[in-house]
Amino acid sequence: MLEEVERWLGRRSWSAADRPLDQLLAAKGGSGTTVSVVLPALNEEATVGAIVETVRRELMTDARPLVDELVVLDSGSTDRTAEVAAAAGARVVHRDDVLPRLPALPGKGEVLWRSLLATSGDVVCFVDADLKDFDAGFVSGIVGPLLTEPDVHFVKAMYDRPLGAEFAPSGTGGAAGQGGRVTELVARPLLNLHWPQLAGFVQPLGGEYAARRSLLEQLPFPVGYGVELGLLVDALHTVGLDALAQVDVGVRKHRHQDGQALGRMAAAIYRTAQLRLARGHLVRPSLTQFERTAEGFVPRTYAVDTEERPPMAGIPEYAQRHAA
Repeated sequence: MLEEVERWLGRRSWSAADRPLDQLLAAKGGSGTTVSVVLPALNEEATVGAIVETVRRELMTDARPLVDELVVLDSGSTDRTAEVAAAAGARVVHRDDVLPRLPALPGKGEVLWRSLLATSGDVVCFVDADLKDFDAGFVSGIVGPLLTEPDVHFVKAMYDRPLGAEFAPSGTGGAAGQGGRVTELVARPLLNLHWPQLAGFVQPLGGEYAARRSLLEQLPFPVGYGVELGLLVDALHTVGLDALAQVDVGVRKHRHQDGQALGRMAAAIYRTAQLRLARGHLVRPSLTQFERTAEGFVPRTYAVDTEERPPMAGIPEYAQRHAA
């Protein structure tokens, strides 16, 4: 298995610099492929505008028309996320307005699933809306292989994730490469133990990835934090390892979660893996965490995300739209 992973790394791991923008534009023009960029957003007014402005300025002009459609999918924000995104030039779609016959469930995966109905591109590129110092290479880098390699269907970004000083170990001041704690403590061990073919992915839980619509519409979407692991595992079983790839886009800076939020994320990711290992033999789990109050430690119990949306290809509204 190690030899297979090493071969894959040599064939399917690239740098964003390997494909200059003019090469991508030529490939896109020759194939007629269309590209949609989706930013799932929940209370990201501080960062979403700059990301939208960068994509529009660098990748959506007459001279550089790499991206055809830029959608911010608002997941019920209570701040000015929608207003800021629209002012920056994005088309803002509210989660509850997509497929309204199905009441929306909370979670990032729910928004990504619904975005397939709100977009039309042959390639769909997901970018988290909390990124700081955003570079357009995050988009062009991961879209690139899908425009130039016909056999590639799913591309993840890889990058360094510096941990902010507020969460870094004492005395480190925010060491580079120390983010991604759930990746290192939960996702990477799970993948290595159960899906060793995926051991070569540097950032398996990263929120920046692109895929062909023809693949995404076949996959179930975990509605919560498990969506990235679920899509990666299911893509492996649907199209095979050689159709998956990763691209180095440099450094990813974003807001980090506190320890308890990471615990809930880890539980959902473990549950997503568990479902794929033993479907039909599980109970609905919960996770109890503790918070210190004036009265001492108080337990707080949360339901672990377990819902999944079916492949979009089976949704009548989606089929009708594409038939039209």
